[in-house]
Amino acid sequence: MKHLQNIPLKNYSTFRIGGVAKDIFFPGTPQELVEIVCRHRADNIPFWIHGGGANTLFPDSEILLPIISTSEMTACVRDGGTVHAQAGKIMDAWVLECLREGLGGIECLSGIPGTLGGALFMNAGAYGHEISDHLVSVTVLTRDGCVIDIPKQECGFGYRQASALREAVVLAGTWNLPQSDPKPLLAKRKEILARRKEKQPLEFPSAGSVFKRPEGAYASQLIDQAGLKGLRVGGAQVSEKHAGFIVNVDNATCRDVLELVEICRKTVRERFGYELELEQCLCPFCPDHK
Repeated sequence: MKHLQNIPLKNYSTFRIGGVAKDIFFPGTPQELVEIVCRHRADNIPFWIHGGGANTLFPDSEILLPIISTSEMTACVRDGGTVHAQAGKIMDAWVLECLREGLGGIECLSGIPGTLGGALFMNAGAYGHEISDHLVSVTVLTRDGCVIDIPKQECGFGYRQASALREAVVLAGTWNLPQSDPKPLLAKRKEILARRKEKQPLEFPSAGSVFKRPEGAYASQLIDQAGLKGLRVGGAQVSEKHAGFIVNVDNATCRDVLELVEICRKTVRERFGYELELEQCLCPFCPDHK
């Protein structure tokens, strides 16, 4: 198992923000992931499971918390329409591979960054589709050290959440995807990627949508209507292209981003009465981590 020390975490975050991690472990298989997690738990050492860093904000200071990365766990096996993929598989690469094999139902997930493990953990989705749509089961390590398969209907999937996975470590997922001609699937992917490029600030580092969609409204519209589009704190900015994104325009820090988050929350609450809920994950020991 690969083990690196004193590594800048901004290199492992799509936000390009983060201090130095004292230890990062890279298990290559689900079995190695289970072993290192159980070892840390037995020693009562807290840790952080890291996927693609696409929805995570790391603190600026040194991080003593051990980081366990799934990035080496990328195996994917297809058998007809059944696909079994490990948690560290990059989601967009998985989508593209499946579409090329004529396995559909996931075209609208094209372009979503991060890994399948993180996507399952938060039920990632876009354009009316979610990672759980054609899911059969999720393989997890439970709090009591058991490896089990949780059927989709028992995962507690909802909007950007999977309640049964909150205390588990995601190891892999199994999907049953409808089979069809690859050409229209790839054409739909091309359309989705073009729409993303047109509407989202992909030219700057970010961690995607900052807030979950509040009931009866859209976070980006509320932030825009509050006059916050383009607002900047240090190197972080509410995107001028899409107000639901905070982007790193000039060596932003974690504190820059969190200050912008609180300005958006406070202003939207006072102007419109909505309480914006953070979609992104704050690594433990981040300022204001809850």
